[in-house]
Amino acid sequence: MTLRIQCLDIDAADPDRLAHFWAEALEWRRTHDSADEVALEPAEHSIWDGVAPDLLFIRVPEAKAGKNRMHFDLRPDDQEAEVARLEALGATRIDVGQGPNVSWVVMADPEGNEFCVLKPLTAEQRAELDAIISARHTG
Repeated sequence: MTLRIQCLDIDAADPDRLAHFWAEALEWRRTHDSADEVALEPAEHSIWDGVAPDLLFIRVPEAKAGKNRMHFDLRPDDQEAEVARLEALGATRIDVGQGPNVSWVVMADPEGNEFCVLKPLTAEQRAELDAIISARHTG
């Protein structure tokens, strides 16, 4: 039996607004758009197209309550530049008790959903990841 995650569903008061933030943040494309649901997928023909799960933003009547039970960890090439770019898109830095000596930055999207911006991979880690990706696309 084969099982694959098709999409991650994200409750939203305003699916259009939240999807716009994440589309800009991730440089993904809208593939479904209605008043109550917006779907995002990786850029067409990118190495993540058809591999990474879609994001589906679904309108719900209730507001977010409490801390997320699941969140995104984003791996940038330049942590400081990405944090600044995400802030310009509407994200905010938040404190969830992570302490001052962590290597990641905790942020919230425009509806308060927490996510982390990690430090970049080392050159060695990046080379290892590139080799894995290359092997999957040529094999």
